[in-house]
Amino acid sequence: MFETLTDRFSQAIRRLTGRGRISRDNISEAMEDVRRALLEADVNYKTAKDFCDSVVEKAIGAKVLESLHPSQVMVKIVHDELTNLIGPVDSRIYYVSPGPTVIMLAGLQGSGKTTTAGKLAKFVAAQGKKPLLVAADLQRPAAIDQLEILARQLEMPAYCDRNSKDAVAVCRAAINRASAAGEDVVILDTAGRLHIDANLMAELRNIVQAVNPQQIYLVCDAMTGQDAVNSAKEFNDQLELDGVILSKMDGDARGGAALSIKAVTGKPIKFIGVGEKLDRLEEFHPERMAGRILGMGDVVSLVEKAQEQFDAAEAEKMQEKLLSDRFTMDDLLTQMQAIKKMGPLKDILKMLPGMGGQLKDMPNFDERELSRTQAIIQSMTREERADPDTIDASHRRRIARGSGTEPTDVAELVKTFGRMGHMVKAFSSQGLLGGGGKGIFGKMKMAKQLSTMDLFSGHTQFKRKQRSKRKKPARKRHRR
Repeated sequence: MFETLTDRFSQAIRRLTGRGRISRDNISEAMEDVRRALLEADVNYKTAKDFCDSVVEKAIGAKVLESLHPSQVMVKIVHDELTNLIGPVDSRIYYVSPGPTVIMLAGLQGSGKTTTAGKLAKFVAAQGKKPLLVAADLQRPAAIDQLEILARQLEMPAYCDRNSKDAVAVCRAAINRASAAGEDVVILDTAGRLHIDANLMAELRNIVQAVNPQQIYLVCDAMTGQDAVNSAKEFNDQLELDGVILSKMDGDARGGAALSIKAVTGKPIKFIGVGEKLDRLEEFHPERMAGRILGMGDVVSLVEKAQEQFDAAEAEKMQEKLLSDRFTMDDLLTQMQAIKKMGPLKDILKMLPGMGGQLKDMPNFDERELSRTQAIIQSMTREERADPDTIDASHRRRIARGSGTEPTDVAELVKTFGRMGHMVKAFSSQGLLGGGGKGIFGKMKMAKQLSTMDLFSGHTQFKRKQRSKRKKPARKRHRR
């Protein structure tokens, strides 16, 4: 998502970079390109026009024309305006005491509401809360079954009443049960329709009047673009929403809903769903999203993801092993398993500054390559993992048979592992892995380098295919 928009923003900024003198016409021309890009991304017409007019006005007011680095000033202005467009947002959930805190999810059918209920339950559980999932969707076939399956996967309680046809009664009973059982967050998965109708709105209003939820979130499918914005506006007129959760943000949506909802409805995006798994729900941070759109990365979110999976003391031990040349294949396997838990590798690399625009020129990431690498390492003996240099041709054949790969894949992994060690030593000798500010930037630089190596980008097979495509040089004929 946002790839096309990021490219167009970058092109507009680059248009100003190489000019010795910037004029009002230059800025207006560049922002006209941005306006077209926003419209192509399905952003609301008025929102796109107001955004571009505001940027031009701020650019002239900031004396960009007299600046030595006008493109840098423009990036700052565009970033600030994007942040204002989709924010500010307070993504925190305010819990009541005594509980339970009631959170109601509304939305059209097919927006991912039930899955989002499971994701939200996992999110609040990570904050030390005890959630109760409530199947208040009594209209859609198998809606109750789906919620029960999600609850079992999460190992959390769910309240269901298959004999009832009254959603209000189900919600009341669930809240009473939560109060008695000490469950302090109740998440109501309400019914949806294929379109907004009077019966749907009447049912939702009755639930609101009966249980008085502390938070009402609308779940919108980001893939529907401006339809999601229109739905959000109608739901807000009827229910007075507290915020929006955009689902399916990992798809090929163009980004119009994310950039338009706040401006059109006045209601902020609270969370975004960035994958199918139940841990793929993120708090929405406007300044970070603006950075991603402009190709500036999102280091803060990357660090937060890493902190969830990597123990600080363990990470320090790993760094010491790297610097002292004691890093083994077992250590690499541990790191790879932690990286896989952080989410799709391509999404992780996008968070590195400057990497977003480079990924389109790299081969497609096959997440299965990480699994193949893991299988190769697990097929090695303990001695081979500790010292890969001992792996010869016969060992490679045995490891390949055990992992279902080719001997060339095993050899490539061993070579890459060796290159990684040499790279770490080079960084260390230059003082890039030391303490202070240099150490931080050194690690960032090292992460960029490692991310483009065969081991992590997973294109061993791509390289093999490329080699096979190369034409063999014609043999020279010797004159007799």
